[in-house]
Amino acid sequence: MENKIIASKTCEGNHKGHLCVLASENRINEIKELVQGPKFLCFNCGRVADSEQNLCNPMPLEK
Repeated sequence: MENKIIASKTCEGNHKGHLCVLASENRINEIKELVQGPKFLCFNCGRVADSEQNLCNPMPLEK
């Protein structure tokens, strides 16, 4: 597994659909739909999501 630096606060991709933005806008129902089967972890905020497209700094979760 490739290690990333957790302290990195860069946002990769379109930030508008990321969980941190949805949470700041209180869009809880949308968040619930995006975290049903999480496969990725965000190094910036620690949130998990089904798709890396919904996180700023994603890393695949390993099982």
